[in-house]
Amino acid sequence: MNIALFGYGKMGRMLEQIGTQRGHNIVAKIDVDTNLEELDYSAIDIAIDFSTPDAAFGNITHCFNKGIPVISGTTGWLAKYEEAVALCNEKKGAFIYGSNFSLGVNLFFELNKKLAKLMANVQDYKVHMEEIHHIHKIDAPSGTAITLAEGIIENSSYVNWKLVAPTENEIGITAIREGEVPGTHSIAYQSDVDSIEIKHTAHNRNGFALGAIIAAEWLVGKTGVYSMKDVLNLS
Repeated sequence: MNIALFGYGKMGRMLEQIGTQRGHNIVAKIDVDTNLEELDYSAIDIAIDFSTPDAAFGNITHCFNKGIPVISGTTGWLAKYEEAVALCNEKKGAFIYGSNFSLGVNLFFELNKKLAKLMANVQDYKVHMEEIHHIHKIDAPSGTAITLAEGIIENSSYVNWKLVAPTENEIGITAIREGEVPGTHSIAYQSDVDSIEIKHTAHNRNGFALGAIIAAEWLVGKTGVYSMKDVLNLS
C-alpha cells in the first residue's frame, strides 16, 4: 500500500515507522510548506491525516477531489465534518474519521456506552469525566473525551457536556495538560455511598498509529464513510 502522510510530526513519524514495518510504502510526507498540486496522486493508494485543526478539512477535501481515500485522526475541525462526508459521497470516495484510532480506546468506547445504559435508570449517581494529555495538544477537551461524552448522551438523560460549571443534565469534563502524557481518559459515576470508574491509559503513541494503519489497510478498495466500529466489526 502506498501511503501519503498529511502531517509529519510525532504521529507522522510513528505512522511511517509502523507502516513500513507492516510492509507499506510512505510515498509522500506533507507538511505546512508542501505544495499539494505538485504531488503525484497516481502513486498514492490512501492518505492518512494527522495534521492540525486548521489544515485537516482542506487536506481531506483535496484528497477526495483527487480520488484518494482518507483516514483522518485530526481533532478540532469537526464543525465541517458533515461537509467532508457530503463531498466524500459525491465523489464516491472512502473515509474514516476517528477521534482515536487505538484499538483499546475503541473497545473502551463500547464499554462506556454499555456502562451508560446500565447507569441510566440509577438516579443517585452523577457522572464526571477527566482527560489528561501532553502540553502540546491544542484542543480541549480531547476528541476522545467528546466521543466518550457523546456515547453517554446517546444512552442516558444527559443532554450536553461542559468544561466549566456543568448543570444537572450536563456531563462535566476536566481537561488537564501536563508533561508528555499520551492520553488518559476516566469516567466516574459517583454517589454519596460509592463510586464506579472506568479508565483507559495509553502508555505511548504506538497504539494510535497502529490502529490508523490497520484502518487504512481495511479501507483501501472500499467506497463510503465508515468508523472504527466497522474496522473492528463492533457494529
